[in-house]
Amino acid sequence: AGVLTKALEPDSVQMLTYLTMPSVHEKYGLNNNSFFSLFLPNTYFINWNTSAEELVQRMADEYKNFWTEARKQKAKTIGLTQTDVSALAAIVTKETYRPSEEARIAGVYMNRVKKGIPLQADTTLIFALKDFTIKRVLNVHKKVDSPFNTYKYKGLPPGPICIPRLSTLDAVLNYERHNYYYFCAREDFKGYHNFATSYTGHLVNARKYQRALNQRKIYK
Repeated sequence: AGVLTKALEPDSVQMLTYLTMPSVHEKYGLNNNSFFSLFLPNTYFINWNTSAEELVQRMADEYKNFWTEARKQKAKTIGLTQTDVSALAAIVTKETYRPSEEARIAGVYMNRVKKGIPLQADTTLIFALKDFTIKRVLNVHKKVDSPFNTYKYKGLPPGPICIPRLSTLDAVLNYERHNYYYFCAREDFKGYHNFATSYTGHLVNARKYQRALNQRKIYK
């Protein structure tokens, strides 16, 4: 709300009040957890005196334009709702900034969903805890009681943990089919990941990364 109103007439209180109203969420068939799937990151030209209501409607129109019949059909084919796609794309967005890995990571999570294996996405724990200073997720963090704790609850979280990139939404819809169930950041810290088909293989990759974290004195 604060960022938006730097360039708009409504103040941050007015904007925040409107964005958090249950009746507004319901108007677009969403709720408090899923509402921000309505917002797509892009460049928009909007008049300075645009109201909070008009802004949200504009975002809803852009959302409708993005979700073409072809994309809706792809979501249906892979067994996800539009909100599910946004929720998964948000996790992938937080897990990697390498476009070449998006579809592969989405495939890992889809494999886990299909097998009923918890996603165990560290990024969802950070969101649940609302502590974005965490650089290393520990076992104590996994105890948080939140529907966004994907270690505790199976399946996708009830909404996005961030506003996902447009490319990542498409990466989820066109996720890579493979046999990977695990991935871990590479120990060279270049933003890529090591993938594994088994937990044993994953532990080997995880220990490499943990050693690299310890060498850099990153403990939390």
